[in-house]
Amino acid sequence: MYMHVKIADALIKLGDETGGGIPVSKVVASMAGSVWKVLVKPGDAVVEGQDVVILESMKMEIPIAAESDGIVKEVKVAEADFVNEGDVLIELS
Repeated sequence: MYMHVKIADALIKLGDETGGGIPVSKVVASMAGSVWKVLVKPGDAVVEGQDVVILESMKMEIPIAAESDGIVKEVKVAEADFVNEGDVLIELS
């Protein structure tokens, strides 16, 4: 069973650590749960609306989608990791 969750507040636009330059988008968990599946890897191109991670919570699968186009810079979680609401899952550049 898939339950699509729109994560309007899950995407945060930031500058890089040097104070400017390449914008970084962070996809965060909308709820606590276990990472059931990571669907992307560093270097992958993603488009807005594409599922990047699937969480499992309360016996439901919750796809987490990218809110913008980008390239996967870093995957911050692994399958079976437990995440809390607000934890960063994926960084896009």
